[in-house]
Amino acid sequence: MGKITKYLNQLIVGNVFDSPEILDLYSTDRSALKIKPKFVAFPESTEDIRKLMRFFNQIAAKEIPVTVTVRGSGLDETGADLGTGLIISTEKLNKMLEIDPRERLVRVQAGITLKELNTALSVSGLTIPIGGHDNETIGGLIANCPTDEYTEKYGGIYNFVKRIEVVLANGEILQTMRYRKYAAAKKTAERSLEGDIYRKTAKLISKNPKLIEKLQGNRVEHAGYPKICDVMKKESMDLLPLFFCSQGTLGVVSEVILSAVPIPKKPTRVLATFKTLESAIDYMNTVQPLHPRELKIYDLKIVQEARESGKNLDGVIKKIDDGFVVYLTFDERKNYHMKKMTTIMDQFSRNGKFILDTPENQLVINEFENSLATYLSGVRNGERVPVLTNFYIPGENLEFFVKDLEVLKTKLEINLELFGSYDTGIYSLRPKFNLEEEDYNKKMTTFLRAGSYIIKRQGGFLTGGEPEGRLKAVVTNTEMSDSEKSLYGDIKKLFDQNNILSPDVKLGAVSKFTLTHLRNTNSTRIML
Repeated sequence: MGKITKYLNQLIVGNVFDSPEILDLYSTDRSALKIKPKFVAFPESTEDIRKLMRFFNQIAAKEIPVTVTVRGSGLDETGADLGTGLIISTEKLNKMLEIDPRERLVRVQAGITLKELNTALSVSGLTIPIGGHDNETIGGLIANCPTDEYTEKYGGIYNFVKRIEVVLANGEILQTMRYRKYAAAKKTAERSLEGDIYRKTAKLISKNPKLIEKLQGNRVEHAGYPKICDVMKKESMDLLPLFFCSQGTLGVVSEVILSAVPIPKKPTRVLATFKTLESAIDYMNTVQPLHPRELKIYDLKIVQEARESGKNLDGVIKKIDDGFVVYLTFDERKNYHMKKMTTIMDQFSRNGKFILDTPENQLVINEFENSLATYLSGVRNGERVPVLTNFYIPGENLEFFVKDLEVLKTKLEINLELFGSYDTGIYSLRPKFNLEEEDYNKKMTTFLRAGSYIIKRQGGFLTGGEPEGRLKAVVTNTEMSDSEKSLYGDIKKLFDQNNILSPDVKLGAVSKFTLTHLRNTNSTRIML
């Protein structure tokens, strides 16, 4: 154990480690990258985080920079929760601190997972309806602000967070709330880092009206700090929006207050298989006005591969060699939409095959729900690396995008099975790569750049469902306008003067560093 590690263990109640075994565990996440840190800290309180931030900010001021990266469950697909310096893991900050069932409010530590929170809320008949990974932490959801499967209906994590407590780079605590004009003016007059942030953020917004208006009009792209357009509203100010999509580059979220909603009814599920994408799109456009909770589409080859792994899916794809499967759910009372759905199914009976959520069909629908996990993780001699995931394609261009994919598939000689949410327009591609091949780095980089090109060509955004992190920044940093780079750079500088909070994530990402840290061995993590 090194001197710094010993000192930090004396400084905080939690633990700090520098043993090779632990460092190796925290050198990978769900992304294609591997970056080994120098230390991993497990703080047990907000005060622990403050002490860690003060220490590393002070040594950075003396020109001894050590990066600080916040990590929840390690589920990031862009490498944003990896770092070369200190990793602050929020694993032990996982308590539900307070609940008010009458007001439907809950206060939690940022390291609590979505599953842990919803399990605790269920006792009061409440939930946070996020269609994300059960093990994603609330802090991680704020940092990435993903467009999840239920976003179209429920608004995503952005709709449920009311206030947060953040430890700033210098160890100060910032507690967000929406301040009216007079209270905001008092905040800007404070002589502290928090006061500077309020004052200078207001100036940045007033100096960039056209850019703020542009960001207001584009609610899809997650690169940079796009939620700055929501900081000022009707002569009020709230810094909370800035932390969504920030990926830990502005501060360490320690506590969160969220609003909850009553637990919805058990969802009614419908599966439909179509031989052509055109028929599938016509069907999805027809059912969309019914406002389903989920409306997802899968390339049939994903289901075929799951069947080859032993899944009982004959009922979904029997006698069909090619096509698409559409999966939708409703969480209103069971028969609320079924009369209209019966009419729609009759309308598409010649083009599609339907499976309703009846007792005799429950098993096959359950098997289908697990087919994507089987497809992603049941790979031999390689890995389905998440490189081109969670991108946005407008519905009217989906058919053209799939045609572009066919060209790309032939050119790169890889299979490209599309899956995603038609409701939100967020899709993913997870082709198989053998990370141990000599030319893997070249193949992956070519795929990332070529895929990004056809996404943009069809009016989409590479960062439509998640921020850029390190990996997507290879592309987005070259495409971002100078005015956006300048605004986002100024925001980062306001919060983190010594540039210690994940400085090589988002705008600070460098292509050479990122691409030379691609993993060259298959991950032991299940890449679901």
